[in-house]
Amino acid sequence: MKSLLATTIATLAVCITGAGSAAAQSPPLPTPFVEEVMVKTSLLTFNDANLTGNFTVMYAKMAKPFRDKFSADTLKQAFKVFAGKRIDIIAAKPIVQTSPAKFASNGSLMLRGHFDTTPSRLSYELDFAVSEGELKLIAIDVKVRDQSTSDAGGIGLTHSATDFSAAGK
Repeated sequence: MKSLLATTIATLAVCITGAGSAAAQSPPLPTPFVEEVMVKTSLLTFNDANLTGNFTVMYAKMAKPFRDKFSADTLKQAFKVFAGKRIDIIAAKPIVQTSPAKFASNGSLMLRGHFDTTPSRLSYELDFAVSEGELKLIAIDVKVRDQSTSDAGGIGLTHSATDFSAAGK
């Protein structure tokens, strides 16, 4: 049932359209250092929300198109399977890209990777959109998998193909 909720939210999440050209309005790709900061900041904010049960700060940091569609409670419900679980170990680990940072055709910046942690691996898919003059998180998919099994567990808010280039500015 939890996966169904996440899948439903994933299907709905951020179906926002914009009018401008994504390529013309995309900022430059982040440097590896900036990418690591963006990933860790986003995931540590998620961790704090998770541990406290208060998703208000994470919600406030999301892109405006996300905030226009969903509430802080939506985030809390989507990630309740993570409630009380710590993922802050990642602060001491480097990110491992599974694909290079790139802009999707919809204008969102896609960051994909994981952290080499044991016995579980934390994988992430984070999408950022220009919102209110800066890159802000618009979609998050976090999975924690046991490396010794083929467990596909995890839950997240993901995105559908959409043009974020002019949305929420």
